[in-house]
Amino acid sequence: MAKICQLFSGSSGNSTFIGAGDGGILIDAGVSAKRLVAALSDLGVDPKNIHGIFLTHEHTDHICGVRVFAGKYNIPVFGPEGTMLAMEQSGILTEKFDAYIFDMPRLTVGSMTVSSFTTSHDAAASCGYRIELPDGRAVGVCTDLGFVSEAVRQGLCGCTAVVLESNHDIDMVKTGPYPYHLKERILSRRGHLSNDACAAELPSLLQKGTTRFILSHLSKENNLPMLAKRTALAALRQQGMTENKDFILQVATPCDGTPILL
Repeated sequence: MAKICQLFSGSSGNSTFIGAGDGGILIDAGVSAKRLVAALSDLGVDPKNIHGIFLTHEHTDHICGVRVFAGKYNIPVFGPEGTMLAMEQSGILTEKFDAYIFDMPRLTVGSMTVSSFTTSHDAAASCGYRIELPDGRAVGVCTDLGFVSEAVRQGLCGCTAVVLESNHDIDMVKTGPYPYHLKERILSRRGHLSNDACAAELPSLLQKGTTRFILSHLSKENNLPMLAKRTALAALRQQGMTENKDFILQVATPCDGTPILL
């Protein structure tokens, strides 16, 4: 049985575990190694059974635990070229673990096969990941994007489970305390995905085979879990779909750790 678990989510740190049989992988490692080990332990996962860390981009809330965690357990790290170059320049990449530019169509790690797709974010590079499980099903992880491109849609199409950013409520951003330049960044096509933009994608994903959704990377200042979930449910219910019958919807909290079994 496979499982997907958003270990940490939000501006304070992000990491997603995907496991199947003989171990698993992490998408991002944006909290301390100590917290990653504790979260994995709660899942019953030995860090030594993590076969790879796949980075979406180089922002601190996605990579701050990489150097210590990967170094301690000798876990290979993969990411887009721009991400890896930025991390090399900042001294995060060390000889204690192997680091690779993810520039291949797909890579088999343990019993899973990973591919990537580009996203639009204000980083040196950014991407989402599609993970093919041993039984042929797939999981998609996609956060930190300003809009949903065709590349993103193709990457997520047919995935049984999808982790998708639902970062902010647009009105909360516009009326909130952030300075103008930060509001512009969040709302731009290289910023973050709003509740409305996230929700708009869910019916199509459901029609193409997704039955488990995790709303991810919620802003502490510009969103509320109940608001993100309400927006998503409204879009799905308009298509005549029923929660816990046609789909499972989970909203990731900053330190969630609640697995979804596949």
